[in-house]
Amino acid sequence: MFNMTRRMVLGSAAAAAAFGIAGKLEFAPAAYAETPVEPLVGFYKYKVGSLEVTAVYDGIWRKPHDPAFIKDVSVDDTKAALAKAGLTTEFMPIPLTVVVLQMNGRTIMMDAGSGVGQWQANATHLPANMKAAGIDYKAIDTILISHFHPDHVWGLMEKGTNAPVFPNAELIVNATEYNWWTDPSRLAKLPEGRKPAGKRIAENFPKWKNWKLVDDGAEVVPGIRLMAAPGHTPGHSVYHVDAGSEQFLVSADTMYVPALLAPHPEWQGSYDQDGPMAITTRHKIIDQVIADNVRICGSHFPFPGTGSFVKDGNAYAFTPTQI
Repeated sequence: MFNMTRRMVLGSAAAAAAFGIAGKLEFAPAAYAETPVEPLVGFYKYKVGSLEVTAVYDGIWRKPHDPAFIKDVSVDDTKAALAKAGLTTEFMPIPLTVVVLQMNGRTIMMDAGSGVGQWQANATHLPANMKAAGIDYKAIDTILISHFHPDHVWGLMEKGTNAPVFPNAELIVNATEYNWWTDPSRLAKLPEGRKPAGKRIAENFPKWKNWKLVDDGAEVVPGIRLMAAPGHTPGHSVYHVDAGSEQFLVSADTMYVPALLAPHPEWQGSYDQDGPMAITTRHKIIDQVIADNVRICGSHFPFPGTGSFVKDGNAYAFTPTQI
């Protein structure tokens, strides 16, 4: 059984470097103290093998508690899971981190963020934090997209005009995801709550010429392979990166709130379009990460959006990386 009360502190840059992270850090178990809702820094750089990763904070959804958020699970149960993980219970904290990779001469952004003022009032920070991290935001040449939910793709479009923010970047996505959302018959079939997003996607994305549609297993750029991870959406995908001495997985929304889904991987979120399939995918991906000792990041993990999983019976324990 994973010891949820043990704390390991790496107090020097040398010790941190041994774990492939730049700078001083702590690996702290979730239960040791309440994690701040907002991070103290807007970006964080770390190494995975030969790869430089920059985690850039977009913001947070302070989602009001909702008994429909997790199917057949009470608000009291979700609050208990948050408390055990050392997170606030005042609301459901859903932070958003965008990862940028410097690899093979390319600047590669993994998803495009939520767009300033287009998703949540507290998610407005991506452009400023990109600049602070030394990344020329609009000079990004490749964007690998996991799926078409607003917090991952509204950053592709300007607010109000829907003009493309990255007209010269190559936009790579699973063909299943693109075709599902842009199917002319799709809008009428969507639940009412999803129709505004579906309409915006269908009216704008097909106009752009810089899409590259790929299939499961495709090497999208040298050293990075798309892996289909369906359930959250039909074409939801993760990206496996060969970083030389280490492997890295950009897991998007496979395990979107680890405080809830690591100890309860069977929980079905209301934003999973196919809950049973999302559960199967969750187990498959996280089991593979553990078995192959793959470093992992997730869009909604506590900032800087990375950490480690271990098996805990039929579930998992998650330790976020703290900075």
